[in-house]
Amino acid sequence: MPKSEKPVAIITGGSRGVGEATAKLLASKGWNVTITCTSTIEDANKVVEDCKKLGSEAIVVKADVSDNKACIQTIEETVSNWGRIDSLVNNAGTTKFAFDHSNLDELNADDFLHIYKVNVVGPFQMVRACKEYLLKSDNPSVTNISSIAGIKGIGSSMAYATSKGALNTMTTSMARNLGPIRVNAVCPGFIQGDWLRKGLGDDLYNTALKNIETSTPLSLAVTPEQVADCIYNFIEVSKTVTGEIFLVDGGYHLTI
Repeated sequence: MPKSEKPVAIITGGSRGVGEATAKLLASKGWNVTITCTSTIEDANKVVEDCKKLGSEAIVVKADVSDNKACIQTIEETVSNWGRIDSLVNNAGTTKFAFDHSNLDELNADDFLHIYKVNVVGPFQMVRACKEYLLKSDNPSVTNISSIAGIKGIGSSMAYATSKGALNTMTTSMARNLGPIRVNAVCPGFIQGDWLRKGLGDDLYNTALKNIETSTPLSLAVTPEQVADCIYNFIEVSKTVTGEIFLVDGGYHLTI
């Protein structure tokens, strides 16, 4: 396959939410995109069609990032299509909802290991698999989608917060050691959308949303599109920045 004239990005967990918004934003800016998903293949195919309508090429790869073979397959299919990789957005993630962090009986070792494997090992494997191609790019970047949970020790569960703290540390280590590849992390707070609504249930979701909107300095809860804007900034605008752990939460971290 001849090398694409357009830059190419891989977005894991790209079938909805932040991943979907990022794929569409990059497509609108002239990027070809690969998105991965695990089970929501119909949603992923719709995102691909939306990207194509925006004038870019796009493919979907069904891949669980905790499986190293699936990570390698994702890279191979991307390179087979376009001959290059310029940016990796590690967005795929998982959790177990156990909001009472004082109740240690709500989690077990398997919960920790599964969440860690997807949220930390997965991004590591994706970076390792595409490193050689990123190094050939004139503008190589990795953006890890972390969370305020990894900074403040809050969120859906202690296991989730711990995994995001580890992802932040890995981001710093990679930024120090993988130059000229720029490696940064985006740490959203409460993100509006179906993922949290399903995890919390309608009543708790609506209560939490109202609380965020009335208590944060900017009086808002971020949307997937607003998070995608920050990701794009790290990919295409802030080309002298690496090793940043960037909070995107309307100032919520200032209230806790």
